[in-house]
Amino acid sequence: MKKAIITVVGKDTVGIIAAICMYLSEQGINILDISQTIVDGYFNMMMVTDVTDCGKGFAVLADELRAVGEQKGVIVHCQSDEIFQQMHRI
Repeated sequence: MKKAIITVVGKDTVGIIAAICMYLSEQGINILDISQTIVDGYFNMMMVTDVTDCGKGFAVLADELRAVGEQKGVIVHCQSDEIFQQMHRI
């Protein structure tokens, strides 16, 4: 299984989760775990996803997710689970 970590941060507005999840669904990406909070009007979400069935390259996926975020006024980062694990290893 190929996993990706997706983070979303920005001012809370209606439809952020819907826009991100709709895009993921259209790409055949399954959400394995999700956490989201709103603190003082700021939205923060982290997802662990299964990108095994996504037909797009990782760079294209990350760019398109960034564009979806821009449309909603939030910042979206997408990185490979392998890279995420290495970056956060002590």
